[in-house]
Amino acid sequence: MAEGFRGVYTIPVTPFNPQGDVDEESLKREVDWCVRAGAHGIVAPVNASEGPALTDDERRRGTQIVTETTAGRIPVVIGVTGVSPQASILYTGWARGAAADAVIAMPPYGVRLNSPENIVAFYERVSDAADGLPVFVQNWSGPVGTPMGAELVTRLLREIPNVSYLKEETLNASHLMTEVIERAGDACKGVMGGIGGRFLLDEFRRGACGTMPACQITDIHVTIWNKLDGGDEEGARRIFNRLLPLLNMEAHYALSIYKEVLKRRGVIAHATTRGGGVPLDAYDHKELDAILSDVSNLFTI
Repeated sequence: MAEGFRGVYTIPVTPFNPQGDVDEESLKREVDWCVRAGAHGIVAPVNASEGPALTDDERRRGTQIVTETTAGRIPVVIGVTGVSPQASILYTGWARGAAADAVIAMPPYGVRLNSPENIVAFYERVSDAADGLPVFVQNWSGPVGTPMGAELVTRLLREIPNVSYLKEETLNASHLMTEVIERAGDACKGVMGGIGGRFLLDEFRRGACGTMPACQITDIHVTIWNKLDGGDEEGARRIFNRLLPLLNMEAHYALSIYKEVLKRRGVIAHATTRGGGVPLDAYDHKELDAILSDVSNLFTI
């Protein structure tokens, strides 16, 4: 497997005000905070950014804000998944125009592609539109995902120019990751994990080049990654084990936890979502109080 992008490529959420409109000032503050928290890269808008809930105008403006605020300090990977191939091609053009460093795409979630040949054709079109930018394949089992097997993912990596990275987060993610790395060889420049970083230790051992979690604890994810990358697995595991209660809560509540933690850390103004995530009740807030108290001394920013 060739070397390329590496480390914690963190995903900013899309902040909304109480009326549900995009809060651009919070987004700018959040992206800058991610950079200062030590992220090795930025990825947006994708699922954790509520990408499917954004209008095209919001996506275009968000792409500009992310790249302009990052200002070349770390790489930016722009999410270009859309309801149709045509939407993804449009978003890819916007990413290229905003000077993104790469794009990441799932197959369309509106117009579903019903055969491997159609999926290959889709990624060929994204690659053409990317015009030399690296393309990440996002392999996800969630509601808007199209889970793909190792054979198809390997084909995408081996046959399509610029399709050279994988974000793997299907239900059998770690095994598929290993199989793709073995099958694709140097046609795969890197595989990153997802699923909130919950399997990072295993993924690193299997050869992952990084992880793409939501950004609310970027600084802790970076600390864990840096320890792993520096050969200190024991130290990484100690921190990871302290983080497990929060990762477990994230697994159930998703966006609601991402945004509530960011709000509590003073990064975004409101925890409003557009319907994603399970709403938190008083008991959830009390449990989150206890969890954050336990890990707060791991925050570096």
